[in-house]
Amino acid sequence: MTIQTTKEANATVLTIAGRMDAVTAPEYEKALNEQIAAGESAFVIDFQGLEYISSAGLRALLATAKLLKTKNGQIRLANVLGTVREVFDISGFGSIFQIQDSVSAALADLG
Repeated sequence: MTIQTTKEANATVLTIAGRMDAVTAPEYEKALNEQIAAGESAFVIDFQGLEYISSAGLRALLATAKLLKTKNGQIRLANVLGTVREVFDISGFGSIFQIQDSVSAALADLG
């Protein structure tokens, strides 16, 4: 899994590619937790290049979302496609997270 971080006007965008599973999910949590510790509170997670997500990946997303909530932060997901989208829909995570079709739409949704 690779994670690229870019700073936009109103949020930090993390672009994730590859697989988010039991081996790589801690990398995601570490990356986001470091950003939160640095004072960032608005995030867009771009899943354009994500090919696979396991229950460990879903748990990592939920854990960071809960941490953000305690700090009055916000998170939006973008480009949740293919089998990753199916996992979100089947698991109910599609109703837990606000998902947009593009990074620009997710940034706009953050206001």
